[in-house]
Amino acid sequence: MSAAVATVGTTSLWDRIRTYSPPPRFLPLIVTIALFAGMFGAGSVRYENFGDPQVFLSLMINNAHLIVLAVGMTFVILTGGIDLSVGSVVAMSTMILAKTLQSGWSLPAAILAVLVVSTLLGTVLGLLIHYFDIQPFIATLAGLFLARGVAYLISIESIPITDETFMKWAYEPLTLWSTYWIRWSVVVALVAVVVAAYVLAFTRFGRTVYAIGGNESSAMLMGLRVGAVKVGVYAVSGFCAGLGGLLFALNTPSGNSLHAVGMELDAIAAAVIGGILLTGGRGYVFGALVGVLVLGVIQTFITFDGTLTSWWTRIAIGVLLLVFVVIQRLMTRRQAT
Repeated sequence: MSAAVATVGTTSLWDRIRTYSPPPRFLPLIVTIALFAGMFGAGSVRYENFGDPQVFLSLMINNAHLIVLAVGMTFVILTGGIDLSVGSVVAMSTMILAKTLQSGWSLPAAILAVLVVSTLLGTVLGLLIHYFDIQPFIATLAGLFLARGVAYLISIESIPITDETFMKWAYEPLTLWSTYWIRWSVVVALVAVVVAAYVLAFTRFGRTVYAIGGNESSAMLMGLRVGAVKVGVYAVSGFCAGLGGLLFALNTPSGNSLHAVGMELDAIAAAVIGGILLTGGRGYVFGALVGVLVLGVIQTFITFDGTLTSWWTRIAIGVLLLVFVVIQRLMTRRQAT
């Protein structure tokens, strides 16, 4: 006993730091944060003004809608599912918002209509997936076509949004300090991240989400409300897609059926790069936030360089996605053995 106390007492702070090893569950998130910090640092060295704090804030402003989409996708992927409909729901949401405002609805009523329709669509997809045992890929693919079709049904032309209050939210800057500013869309996105993190970490719903992703059969045997939670995560994803559509409309104050084509793939890529296991049961919503920032910093690299086409964004995302999927595979194999 006394020898053990003496051994602990002789361990220096440097030795503790040198021998510290983070819990394995945090490693993917740490890797993603290190990747973002490395890319941002490299850009600051290579390009003038890249390290300006406003560049980071602009990353948040330009990708606020994608952050909210990635939050909803995090819930779905943690259960082992996928949601391919969110990009089309974003387009449909912008069209519903623009059309209802054009028809004379008040702004709160138009926003409520967007959120109710998108949440209902997500709920229906969740019911189909759980109670009819339809693969999430197929059910949400149907949702993708359905939402895009509804957007085209509303109008094939772009509808401008001219509501004064909405335009004020879209363009009014929120000064943080000195000349640095953000927009309301960033506030909404960060609130969504915080609420999602709380729900996943401290509520029964969140613990059940992880349990379903870990082993759905075991979760059912434990008496957890698997069906309600599975339907719930798709409802959350639909709600986030509607909210993302509202934030997207703040960036481009219009409704357009061609908005957000392929954005569901960006949300999935952000979640995977953020360390969320595609097979479910592991990951953090904060990782999805950092994943979105990684995608954003790639685009910023290309903008600052000025000699590369935007297609290099897709190439870089594809490479990163492959690398992270391989890392996930190696980690799950090691744990299985």
